Amino acid sequence: MTFLSRKVDYSLLIMSILHRRGSGASAREIAESFALSRPFVANILKRLCATGLVQSHRGVRGGYVLGRPASDITMSQLMDALNDPFHLTECTTNHTEPCSLSGICPVKGAIGKVHQRISDILGRTTLETLFDDGPIEVGAIQIGFVPNAHNPNPETAFVSQTPTVHQQAMAIA
Repeated sequence: MTFLSRKVDYSLLIMSILHRRGSGASAREIAESFALSRPFVANILKRLCATGLVQSHRGVRGGYVLGRPASDITMSQLMDALNDPFHLTECTTNHTEPCSLSGICPVKGAIGKVHQRISDILGRTTLETLFDDGPIEVGAIQIGFVPNAHNPNPETAFVSQTPTVHQQAMAIA
């Protein structure tokens, strides 16, 4: 089960290239960089342009650039721009028809709380944070790796600081 759709995943790749290349890039260059379908990349870029997250420039040196700095774009904003907002489960969507088990579901409230916590994290996590090479700090959870103090060689001395599944569950609860 994935939480991010392919469209959001590819959008992050596209936005990362545009962030790193301040002068921009063409749809062809972006597609070739990740061996993606050029029409799919073009469709994503079209949608991102329509929402103002990306700007296009025509001409021989045309291409795409970020519409605003990556530090001003959150994961939630990107997902919303693609009409693909985060939903942990069906019961956390805004469908008009409620789940058939909603009246008797023993975990609906807990799932709603987890959904809200993840939504809050997505709303605070900027693209710049994702594109930075350092670890991501989200409350009590650090996502990424830090050098091991006993072995300063960055190639071999990384130890995971990501909490265990139990620690993650406790941090979310």
